[in-house]
Amino acid sequence: MSDQEVVGEATESTKTATDAVDADEARAARKVREGLVVSNKMNQTAVVAIIERVRHPKYAKFVNRTKKLYAHDENNDVNIGDRVRVMETRPMSKLKRWRITEVLERAK
Repeated sequence: MSDQEVVGEATESTKTATDAVDADEARAARKVREGLVVSNKMNQTAVVAIIERVRHPKYAKFVNRTKKLYAHDENNDVNIGDRVRVMETRPMSKLKRWRITEVLERAK
């Protein structure tokens, strides 16, 4: 092989890598969850509890599993007891990976 052929192969592989980047520009769908605000004591952060009902593999009984998510609250407008929708986002701090997109129901 000559040097020109090797350079031509490198250019082709670069083109395919660029084409792959163009195809990946459309972001994957982000995770969306609904939960209950259990704490709003931090500045611009709310703790949202996500309750999931899962069936036990052996005993077939439904079990509630709770997971707490730290969510970004830009305007500090959610209160404890609000039902909110959160969406996955870039890491904003050590634990905060979600943001509040909308308040579904205000606490009574």
